[in-house]
Amino acid sequence: MKAAVCRQFGRPLVVEDVELSGPAAGEVKVDIAACAVCHSDVTFADGAWGGDLPAVYGHEAAGTVAALGEGVTGLAPGDPVVVTLIRSCGHCWWCRRGEPTFCNSRFPLDERSPLRDASGGPVAQGMHVAGFAQQAVVHASQVVPVPAALPLDAASLLACGVITGAGAVLQTARVEPGSTVVVIGIGGVGVNAVQGARIAGAERIIAVDVVAEKLELAARFGATHTLGAGEGDLAGAVRELTGGRGADYAFATVGAPAVMEQAVGVLRRGGTAVMVGIPGNGASLTLDAVTLPDSGLRVLGSKMGSARLPDDILRMLGHWQSGRLELEGLISSRHGLAEINEAFSELRSGGTLRTVIVMR
Repeated sequence: MKAAVCRQFGRPLVVEDVELSGPAAGEVKVDIAACAVCHSDVTFADGAWGGDLPAVYGHEAAGTVAALGEGVTGLAPGDPVVVTLIRSCGHCWWCRRGEPTFCNSRFPLDERSPLRDASGGPVAQGMHVAGFAQQAVVHASQVVPVPAALPLDAASLLACGVITGAGAVLQTARVEPGSTVVVIGIGGVGVNAVQGARIAGAERIIAVDVVAEKLELAARFGATHTLGAGEGDLAGAVRELTGGRGADYAFATVGAPAVMEQAVGVLRRGGTAVMVGIPGNGASLTLDAVTLPDSGLRVLGSKMGSARLPDDILRMLGHWQSGRLELEGLISSRHGLAEINEAFSELRSGGTLRTVIVMR
């Protein structure tokens, strides 16, 4: 099969033939129909988080079940599914607490990649999926069925961008109706934080970005106010919109310490900042050690929107079916696998929400 392989950090991916093993016990092989390009894929390919090479990235995928390993139930060949990077055992301390994104169990797929290149050498399964390929083998916990009526390119967005952005609002922060929410960074995750705030019943949803076109998109997806990042005093502008108080909640969806610090700075006393984007290794941020306790601020991290699969994807599907969550409109462009480097360039340019690789 064909896959986009990273052989050197910071260099273009190479589409080449690779071999994929069949599913072992507890695993599922999926024919990939679409895989969205996330900033995390670009960050890995650029080498900011390290990792083994060669590797195949791509973790925001959807397709149809091709084959089932021994013991897998509830799925059948041909079923349309979403494939996520969240691999959970269901019985470790974290899983028993309902926090599967922190599962620390080791799986056979963690010990041996299902991928080999044409010479027989191992190819790392990036982010537990390796979705920039025509097929993938994953643990059954990573696969969630979706309705046949949902186009698979749109379904792929549920695997990361939607559950990360909307989940940070609805699950991690549990935003209350009538709140003021600030979302800094209107990309594929930030726009879904905007959608999540709308679903939560926020009264004011303030979108912040450096790209004017993204602010226009944010308004379409539910933002009530928009502010240009870097245009003066952001905290002061938020206070002007909130009677001098500041925001109840702020979401930093960009993996940059300066953005994280801005999220804390726009809060009211007693407010909550949620860090969603993940910077490169070694990054740090500075917070005022007096203001944090004196103003009763909360600073939370949100990994994958604190998702609990499949419940949260099913909940998002319910919002989509009721018209409260937009999926198809999130796709800025589509590319074939051979055009994956162009898709990466689009994301780096900052002008897209989600670019999707479709397996034509």
